[in-house]
Amino acid sequence: MVCSACGAAVVDGVRFCARCGAAVAAAPIGGQTYAAQPVPVAGHYAVPYAPQPRVQPRLQTLGTFWCVYALYRVVAAVIGMIVLRAFTLGSFGGAGWPLHRLYDGRNGWGQHGPGGWDWLLQVIAVVIVISVALSAFTGWSLLQRKPWARTLSIVTAILALLKFPFGTALGIYTLWVMVPADSATEWEAIAEPE
Repeated sequence: MVCSACGAAVVDGVRFCARCGAAVAAAPIGGQTYAAQPVPVAGHYAVPYAPQPRVQPRLQTLGTFWCVYALYRVVAAVIGMIVLRAFTLGSFGGAGWPLHRLYDGRNGWGQHGPGGWDWLLQVIAVVIVISVALSAFTGWSLLQRKPWARTLSIVTAILALLKFPFGTALGIYTLWVMVPADSATEWEAIAEPE
């Protein structure tokens, strides 16, 4: 059999084309053949609506983007910790720096420092670790075509919208690919069964 949408060879018994995700017409029952309908002209009112595949051609790119975004978040977090540590230990500008030696590695914040802010740094570190793990897991699940990866990617994309500019761009792109109803149908066709 040949896919009517893209022309790729299709194995007998499958419901959707592996290349483009289009539905494959079933073979006639009992060997009966029916008269072929005339091929409609593009732009004519008789042309039935056939959604273009949105998920299949973009799935590899989307999964890779989520993995790269997780790596970017790790690098940004490490650089941020280095800058924060240098800032609080007074390495920027020496003794004349306003926050010079506010943070002592053994005793925490000094008497002039923002007392009790150690917990905030720990909360920020935990949030960063969770968001990196979630981004990497989303990318992996999309590349593996897990059945629940579409839902996970939508939730992760909504959370990533707050991380301007890269998280916002990736979140918008993910929502554009995964949210439409046609994308849900297409995802069910291409997702790997559990």
